[in-house]
This record gives sequence, structure tokens and C-alpha cells, in this order.
Amino acid sequence: MTAGVLDPTFAELPLHQLAQAALQRAGELGATHADFRLERLRHQYLAARDGVLQTAADAEDLGFGVRVVHGGAWGFASGIVLTEDEAVRVAEAAVAVARVAATMTLRPVELAPEPVHAGAVWVSAYDVNPFDVATAEKAALLVEWTRRLSGSGPVAHATSFLQQVQENKYYADLSGTATTQQRVRIQPGFEASGTHATSGVFDTMASIAPPVGRGWEYLTDGSWDWDGELAQTPELLAEKLSAPSVQAGSYDLVIDPSNLWLTIHESIGHATELDRALGYEANYAGTSFATYDQLGTLQYGSPAMTVTGDRTVTHGLATVGYDDEGVAAQSWDIVRDGVLVGYQLDRAMAAAHPELNDGRSNGCAYADSPGHIPIQRMANVSLQPDPEGPSTDGLIGSVEDGIYIVGDKSWSIDMQRFNFQFTGQRFYRIRDGRLDGMLRDVAYQATTTDFWNSMEAVGGPETWVLGGAFNCGKAQPGQVAAVSHGCPSALFRGVNVLNTVAEAGR
Repeated sequence: MTAGVLDPTFAELPLHQLAQAALQRAGELGATHADFRLERLRHQYLAARDGVLQTAADAEDLGFGVRVVHGGAWGFASGIVLTEDEAVRVAEAAVAVARVAATMTLRPVELAPEPVHAGAVWVSAYDVNPFDVATAEKAALLVEWTRRLSGSGPVAHATSFLQQVQENKYYADLSGTATTQQRVRIQPGFEASGTHATSGVFDTMASIAPPVGRGWEYLTDGSWDWDGELAQTPELLAEKLSAPSVQAGSYDLVIDPSNLWLTIHESIGHATELDRALGYEANYAGTSFATYDQLGTLQYGSPAMTVTGDRTVTHGLATVGYDDEGVAAQSWDIVRDGVLVGYQLDRAMAAAHPELNDGRSNGCAYADSPGHIPIQRMANVSLQPDPEGPSTDGLIGSVEDGIYIVGDKSWSIDMQRFNFQFTGQRFYRIRDGRLDGMLRDVAYQATTTDFWNSMEAVGGPETWVLGGAFNCGKAQPGQVAAVSHGCPSALFRGVNVLNTVAEAGR
């Protein structure tokens, strides 16, 4: 796998000229910091149902934003007309916003220092840009997937989809940093649905393939067994429709990475965003129980738990060369041996808390469009495997009475990222170290610290999978970011399991 090639049509835009015009004007007006960010985002979404293509949509977002610190306050403005006059006007508007904000700013904005990265170019790792593949070829594959699923066993309907994004960014600031970047990401998927012939029970079975920071080769190079998963899905759906409903109670759980990534996202990823922990970000599900005064003392989980924040992992959805404040990508510990030791932060947070990350941002600033100001966003937050840990079968073999959980589905978590419950795609009864058929209607419920402290063991490197999502939301106005979460299979002892049908009063 090699880095892709920077799109020449982006490089040919007047990146440097617009940046110079905006930054020069901001400096003339007295800005102590100014940065310029020009972005082009290309999106394509395809969807098919029961052998028919239903959606083929393309969109492009092109524009630029100017952010300043003036009079100790932030100012931001954006535009879509790519001329030097417009760049100057937008810089003036950003300064005007900062002047208004300064009257309401109690603590002057300071930014942690960052080395200058002049003329840096970074392109994510992929072989074939999906935007270079004919739409007809992609549509034909999705239609074929639904045809293969439809009419097999209990499958009444089958859907498939493909999301693709090419994200180009040019960043420059008054310190001399200038970076040009390109990221490609892709998310294929499918789902089969059906009803049991006699009981009338309805359910679905979806692909557990994760979205990735890769190209079209993800669907063709054998790195994911699409054919095998398609062939297996009708049988899995049939078994699920006939499975008995779980009896609520306490169970040992072996959780597959295809499910555990989402629990990491909600109970660790968001909880260790420093703005939430400090209490001044509460949009999209609140603040955090993992408050700053507990750094270095909070027993987040068992000694088997080591969690990293990472903007560098190959194929990660949040992997970059540089963030939207010109900070080089890094990897760092968030939880080490079960103890909270770090947070995700941007340059302003790093300046306010110089004891973190040696006083430097760990590269967690991101804006999802040229019209939005960068905010602190999630890195690839991942649970590390045990270098000598067991296989998934080995973890299952150590359980006398439990459940093995595969695939994500719904979830719920409170405003402090503390009380939660999660469901999944598939649930298997474990008896005496062996799988003993499927179950239905399972949800596991816990507090964050009880759950992670119940983790007795994590699997070895061969069980580690990089999961994730395209659609992590935060802030108002809302922004959406793609993020990955790697994890091994893991064993949890004595977790409370609910019967979702009983909980719904049915």
C-alpha cells in the first residue's frame, strides 16, 4: 500500500496567492495569529435495493476560511469566491468578528507553540482513488450484491451502499507553516432483512466490514472477504430469526472488535476530549465524567487496558499529516495500565494546560468544511492488544457461561459518558468454553468504569481490527468527522445483560 497521488486539479487552484492576501491583511490589522484554510471536499453516495440502483449522488464543497486571534479573541469568516480581493475581505471580516468577541472574552486566547512546517505535502495511503473508478462499475457491484442476497433463505429484501470522500486541504499561517493534504476514505456495506415464516419475528443482518481510509482496492484486493460474508449472511439471518430470546442476567462477555469499537468511541473517545472534560463543550451528548482533576488517578479500567490517541495509524479515518492548526500528527497514551493519563487537545487547550503533552497540541483540531471553524475533534482512539494475548477462540475457551457479541447496532449513553447500553448484530451463547447457538434481544449495560474494570483480558495482535464511523457529530453548528477505533477481541466478567424486548414492555 502506497500513498496516493495529490489531485493536480486541487494543486492548480490559487492556494498560495489567496493565503498570502488573507494573511497579509490580517497581519496589517493587528492579528497576533492568523491561519488560512482552503478545502475541496468531494462526496459520492450510491445505494441499491433488491437488484435496482436507487441513488447515485455526487456533491462538492469548495471554499476557504480565515481564522484570527485579535485582541486576545477568536475571529472567523469564510468565503467561496476564489479571488485575492475576496480573501482580503474575508480576513477583514474575521478581524471584525474578533473585535466583537474580545468584549466578551474573559481569558485571552493563547496558542501552544508548534514547529514550522513549510511546504509540507501529505497524501493518505491508498492504491486506487474511488473517484477514478467509473460510477457504472461501482453501481453494478452494489446491484450484484443485492441480487446475491435477495431470495436466499429468509431474505425478503436486500440493500447495499457505498460512501466515498476525497478531502483536500491547504493550510497556511503567519508563522510560515504551509501544508497541502489529500485524504481518501470509503465505506461499503449491505444489509439483508426478513421475517420468520411462523413466528412473524422480523430482523436484519448487516455486513460488519469497517469503513477505512483506503481506496477502491478495499473491494477488490481480498483484504476483506466480501464474497464470504455475502454467502454467509442469509444463513446468519435465518439462525437469528429462529434464535431464543436471551434471559436477562449477569454474563461473561467476549466482545468482537466489530462491536467493541463503538463502545470505545462513546465511553472513551468522547469522554477524553479535553473540552468535554473541562465542561465547556456539551453539545452532542454532554460533557464527561473523566474530569481534569482525575488525571493520573482515575482507574478507568483494568490493568489490561491501554488506550492510545493516534493521528498516524495507516488507513485510519482520522489519520492526517497535519491537523487544521498546522500541528504534525502524533500518537500518545490516553489510558495506560487502566489509569487515565492523557486527553485529546488542540493548541489553545495545550497552552492553557502546559503539563499535558509537554505543552504541545497533540493535533486534534479539525473542521469538516471550509465554512466551519476548527474545533477539537477525536483522534483514532484505540484499545491496544496484548502482544502475547490469546486468539478470540482462546478468550471464548476461558468462559463457562457467557455471550460472544459480533457487530454493532444501537446504543445509548448519558450526558456524562458514564451510564450506557449497547446492542449488536449477532449474539452467541457460550457454554463450557464453546459457542452454543445464537441468541436474540441482547443489550449489555454498565457504567464506563465498571465495564472497563471488568475487562480481564484482551486478545493478541491477530485479533486487532480497525473499526470506525464516517459520522461522528459534535458542536453547534454541528460538524461531522470520520474516526477509526482499533481494538482486539476482549473478555469482560460479570456484565449486566438486558432483554431488549422485556425492557420495551413487549
